[in-house]
Amino acid sequence: QVQLVESGGGLVQPGGSLRLSCTASGRIRIIYYMAWYRQGPGKQRELVAGITINGSTTYSDSVLGRFTISGDNAKKTVYLQMNSLKPEDTAVYYCYLPPSSWGQGTQVTVSS
Repeated sequence: QVQLVESGGGLVQPGGSLRLSCTASGRIRIIYYMAWYRQGPGKQRELVAGITINGSTTYSDSVLGRFTISGDNAKKTVYLQMNSLKPEDTAVYYCYLPPSSWGQGTQVTVSS
């Protein structure tokens, strides 16, 4: 069984930064792909960013240029550096490890 534990959420003013972390534990040898999703109030869960074992990354158009995903396979940890945060980034952020493992979510609130 796989467990994902996220940390790093919180309240930040517009224009500020936060760094999210997600660490996987359990029956895992190698992580080939991990991703961050988010679900804002009244919205569907959406993909924010993903990273492969060879470092290839993908981003949603809404965060491109502001967010950076990175990973450390030895630590089984993925990070999401979020800069220039906007109120519309307010959401619960979830870590995802295929095929079906999700973290518990961490709240990010961007407000003055």
